[in-house]
Amino acid sequence: MRTQQYLVQVLEEAGTLPPDWAATVRAVDRGMFIPDKTQDLDRFTDAAGWAAAVYSDTPLVTQYDDGAPEGPGMPTSSSSKPSAMLEILALAHIQPGDKVFEIGTATGYMAAWLCQQLGDEQVTTVEFDGDLYREGRQNLRLAGYSPTVLHGDGLKGSPDRAPFHKVIATCSLEAIPGTLLGQVKDGGRIVAPFGNAFHSYSYVTLDVSGGRGIGRFSGNPDFMWARQQRNRHAAISDVYHAEKGEEGTTHISPYDIHHQGDAEFWIGLHVPGVWGQLHGGGDEAPDEATYWLLANDRKSWATVEFTAGAEEFVTEQYGPRKLWTEVENACTSWQRLGRPGRDQFGMTASETGGVVWRGEPGNVVAKVW
Repeated sequence: MRTQQYLVQVLEEAGTLPPDWAATVRAVDRGMFIPDKTQDLDRFTDAAGWAAAVYSDTPLVTQYDDGAPEGPGMPTSSSSKPSAMLEILALAHIQPGDKVFEIGTATGYMAAWLCQQLGDEQVTTVEFDGDLYREGRQNLRLAGYSPTVLHGDGLKGSPDRAPFHKVIATCSLEAIPGTLLGQVKDGGRIVAPFGNAFHSYSYVTLDVSGGRGIGRFSGNPDFMWARQQRNRHAAISDVYHAEKGEEGTTHISPYDIHHQGDAEFWIGLHVPGVWGQLHGGGDEAPDEATYWLLANDRKSWATVEFTAGAEEFVTEQYGPRKLWTEVENACTSWQRLGRPGRDQFGMTASETGGVVWRGEPGNVVAKVW
């Protein structure tokens, strides 16, 4: 049966376990931070299956529907993929003596790593969800760690524990509040999965001085949203009610956008509060697909009908926003710029808001909050 040592071996063989974190990962048993029974796992009836999942480099969903007993089955909390956790720690460049603030305690596994590496007194972690707060705090105590565990809004920081050398988020954010920036020491750093409804698969690493953070985007993370900034909360049936929309055509294929990270990143900067999903395609229907655009306010939608081999595609859009027009215009502007990758972009965040720039901080391309 798999154990923590198996997980360590997997991470080492993949080259994702930094030497300075190896002893910590060996010492903290992930199994102490995973429930015996989840919707997907049951330690009592399938101990080997439970251990195989826990001691692998995969995320494990530990809560659905914010803990509601009945719901659509939306994952709302997880034990993050260990290699992704290590990626955050590497970007944060955590050093001995650092005082660290974590947004999103969840199971407590990341906080345990921090305590093992730095000492309990150096670690503050906050959880928005009451049930998760109690679970994470209990897991940490049972594992022998005593960081400061808070229940509340992590985006407000912790003035009583500030200032911090490093702030890390284990949930996706779409804004970095000025109150949080103001609690980071000069020369400190914030690392968070960052994005918006259209594209949320980037880390942003901000070096902070004078309450202002400047840094760049990297990686390809996939984390749950912070509850306070949750995006992509509409299903097609929430927005589309068989209305007749305005028809048109486009030469841009849905596949020029869907799962094209650099294009989605740019479009997300310029088309707020909108997200897309592709239905069809794949092995079952490779020649046809429908690309949906949905507005988070549930007032507007659009579709693009893909047919293999076609040079143009039929569009339909409905509501106060012309979603396909917005997305098409953004995609066209990205193509005209030479299809720049995310690694060309960075962010400046301050009390007055956040902007994204290309190349250098002075070349602002979008205001993002």
